[in-house]
Amino acid sequence: MAKRSVLAAVALALILGLASVSIGAADFKIGVVTGTVSQGEDEYRGAEAAIQKYPGLILHRSYPDNFMQEQETTIAQITGLASDRQVKAIVINQAVPGTVAAIRKVREIRPDIIFVLGEPHEDPPIVEKYADVSLIPNNIARGTTIVRLAKKLGAKTFVHYSFPRHMSYADLATRRDIMEEECKKLGMRFVFANAPDPMGEGGLPAAQQFILEDVPRKVGQYGKDTAFFSTNCGMQEPLITAVIKAGAIFPEQCCPSPTHGYPGALGLEITDNMKGNFPAIIRAINAEIVKKGQAGRMATWPVATGYLNTIAGVEIAKLAVEKKLNYKDMDAVRKVVQGIAGTPIEFERLSAGGQFYRYLIDSIIFGVTVK
Repeated sequence: MAKRSVLAAVALALILGLASVSIGAADFKIGVVTGTVSQGEDEYRGAEAAIQKYPGLILHRSYPDNFMQEQETTIAQITGLASDRQVKAIVINQAVPGTVAAIRKVREIRPDIIFVLGEPHEDPPIVEKYADVSLIPNNIARGTTIVRLAKKLGAKTFVHYSFPRHMSYADLATRRDIMEEECKKLGMRFVFANAPDPMGEGGLPAAQQFILEDVPRKVGQYGKDTAFFSTNCGMQEPLITAVIKAGAIFPEQCCPSPTHGYPGALGLEITDNMKGNFPAIIRAINAEIVKKGQAGRMATWPVATGYLNTIAGVEIAKLAVEKKLNYKDMDAVRKVVQGIAGTPIEFERLSAGGQFYRYLIDSIIFGVTVK
């Protein structure tokens, strides 16, 4: 319940970051497709926040937890939304495998629908070809920034947990290679560690248990000045839990966010006077990390990127349908996203003239930049 309270509070904070404008009797609807709470709580709570912001505008659907084996269900959810003639835009976050196939099907019957994607999983050039707008943390640049941050936090070794399915994603594989090269440049040891795929046998519980057991093994082998990173959302909470217990280093999550893994790992309780106060929530996380002797050893971004992609995606879609935003104008899109995030954001395109937007936000270090 404590984690849910944190996420609800962050959702409210991000809602308050938007201009409070009543949509009145809109003559259109926006479909929103996210994972379930168990697979991507930030994205799901972002949808709840958008519904609260724009009552009556949003039609929310979820894709299955086992989305790799149930892509047809994901496709059916998206095409089902498109069958409603009032739906003029669809926001999908995370845009899991099957999204591109769904967009292609929809285009055959509803070429007018605007698609805004968050955290696309499929090959970026293909996604860019079919989606109108894509929003994703700049994973290529993060190959450098995460390792440099780990070094700043005192890391001598960098452990990268992943599995073959994720390493088949072009951006994640490229980022992994960049991380290894950056470690060499900085005189750090790079360790690639194979973890169980949460979509495989044993599911997420087996993957989480592996992390809880393997982190202390790695610290025993390489020492406490070891930084840990995982490409999977479901592994973040046990990874943070194990890192804190071992006294190791945690630079940031796969999807950087104060609410991604930290509240559950810390057992954080949110008081009534903190609800809706995002800086206060960060300070509460900071206090717990400092109390546990981890000051200067753990960090993240100051914005919940899963929430941000959903809420900003809805805002971009709404403005585009209303002809108030040219989503091909990168600076115009950046201003919308930055206005919601409340912090400077650096945007870049995947390719010239495309709308696959990758972004970076400066990190916060608990116990150092947060007091």
